[in-house]
Amino acid sequence: MQPKWGIRGMAVAPHSLASQSALAVLREGGNALEAMISAAATIAVVYPHMNSIGGDSFWVIHAPGKAMGGIDACGGAAGLATRSWYQEQGITGAIPFRGPVAANTVAGTISGWGAAFDLSKKSLGGRLPLSRLLEDAIHYAEHGVPVTHSQSALTEKKRVELSPQPGFSETFLVKGKSPATGSVFYQKRLANTLRQIAKKGTNDYYRGELAELIAKELKQLGSPLRLDDLQRHQAKLINPLHLAHSLADVYNMTPPTQGVVSLMILGILDQLKLKQFAVDSPEYVHHCVEATKQAFKIRDQHITDPAYMQKHAQEFLSHSFLKTLANQVDRQRALPWGAGRGPADTIWMGVIDGEGRCVSFIQSIYHEFGSGIVLPKSGINWQNRGCSFSLDPKALNTLLPYRKPFHTLNPALALFKDGRSMVYGTMGGDGQPQTQCAVFTRTAIYGLDPQDAISRPRWLLGRTWGQTSDTLKLESRFDPALVQQLREMGHDIEILAELDETVGHAGCIIREPSGILKGGWDPRSDGAVASF
Repeated sequence: MQPKWGIRGMAVAPHSLASQSALAVLREGGNALEAMISAAATIAVVYPHMNSIGGDSFWVIHAPGKAMGGIDACGGAAGLATRSWYQEQGITGAIPFRGPVAANTVAGTISGWGAAFDLSKKSLGGRLPLSRLLEDAIHYAEHGVPVTHSQSALTEKKRVELSPQPGFSETFLVKGKSPATGSVFYQKRLANTLRQIAKKGTNDYYRGELAELIAKELKQLGSPLRLDDLQRHQAKLINPLHLAHSLADVYNMTPPTQGVVSLMILGILDQLKLKQFAVDSPEYVHHCVEATKQAFKIRDQHITDPAYMQKHAQEFLSHSFLKTLANQVDRQRALPWGAGRGPADTIWMGVIDGEGRCVSFIQSIYHEFGSGIVLPKSGINWQNRGCSFSLDPKALNTLLPYRKPFHTLNPALALFKDGRSMVYGTMGGDGQPQTQCAVFTRTAIYGLDPQDAISRPRWLLGRTWGQTSDTLKLESRFDPALVQQLREMGHDIEILAELDETVGHAGCIIREPSGILKGGWDPRSDGAVASF
């Protein structure tokens, strides 16, 4: 597959309609932030099993001549979300993955849209109204959108598990069955909610009439969230984490995301001189996997809500610390492993406009369809991100009121020393840093184009959605000789399909100093690159 080309603007998303929404805004003179808001709204409607307006989002942003920026649109736990509250519900082990008790954190993504909208106007000359940016999403929710194979198949896979949850069946099933691929899927209640946001602004979701409705619905269903939880939420403008790689300055999100993990993997591989091995060789995969294990150990010991961390995440990206981790990599043998974080359902999207302004964006509800509950009047499918909290008071991510949950989400952006810029990312739990590693190393170190880097077979250590094992998973297109050599090095191998969604839905856009844009989309998704 060949990369897509452009010069005036480019967008990539795991659903083609979201890419087209972004492109339409760019064609009307909108900037990258405005285009991403439109894409975010559209994909929340057309890819409902992967994200919704009841989830969280994170942004990494760059405009030439300006400082790097980011938006943390992650909601904290409810004020009532305490261990004693869960004990009163008869829950003393782990927080359930599904149901109203799993809907225990504020959904922050709409606040992220608002922060991006304000930043666009103040810093990038944005001029398009919010109603225009949400126009496509409202239309698709009101008049329907074709069901993708991914939505149909995943709905069927989770139908029995999720059918008992309030609002799920009437929203996502048709006469008790999964909607057929190609059938028309309507979300009229969600259309009205989006129309309200377009009219009243994103603040209405947290401090207006819509907030009052949402809080009432959540309480009636049995969630611990209340109106004051929504009212106290604000998206935060942040400075992204920075890795000084030998080839580029690479940026990613701060905790509570695992952005530092993605950067540590690249930093460790930079220390290990990865380029001495052929791309996609057994040695290449082995070193990428072993670097991942070292970074994951740091993640599981330290990464949580930054208000509760003992060290600043940037400390883990120092040259000396990365060198220490690199020295722990055994170049010949696999380190025993079994510490996966578990599933995640997410979308990553990227936009670069004609002025070179870049946005790397990720939006999620955690597990497929989040908590599974759908609010009866607003039509919002609420996330279950807070099930990642522990009820063990000694745990790193123990549940506390207003605390932010750990996030696997992490959007990436690189500024190369040769003048190129790149946005890239993926969905997929433990797989996110690993797929980012594949995309970055294949493009930056080995010079592959974005489409080739994404389309080549990928690996995954640990779990992601639909998986319960912590094996090293390899797509079946890898050479059998490579698989055998990795087994001989001690890796516990599991073979996946040729193009398996388990390894994520990746995307990548590179902008050359000349302004030429090259993009790649993931054939494992329903996505596309849109450009002009």
